[in-house]
Amino acid sequence: MHHDNAPAHNAILIREFLTKNNTNTIQPPSNSPDLAPCDFFLFNRLKKPLRGTRYSTREEVMTKSKTALMDIPKIEYQRCFEDWIKRWRKCIAVDGEYFGGDHIDLDE
Repeated sequence: MHHDNAPAHNAILIREFLTKNNTNTIQPPSNSPDLAPCDFFLFNRLKKPLRGTRYSTREEVMTKSKTALMDIPKIEYQRCFEDWIKRWRKCIAVDGEYFGGDHIDLDE
């Protein structure tokens, strides 16, 4: 399970649940937004349809957000997770150190 350091993921309740259910987590290197699918894939696709509109209620935002999420084709989600695996492999190849762009040769 991909587990970033978001406060919600570090809550005692969550840690107890994961321990109780023998759930393995993958701790990413610090400051690694390139490894979080929400950061490199989802947030931009969700923000674009919501941008420039004022909503009167929370329900309106939730409805529009759900529509935006449902409008993303399944193939894009599949590509996202293929890309996520490639990003993890790059991170492993450099032993968790910083790297930029696609300048990592995974065949080394």
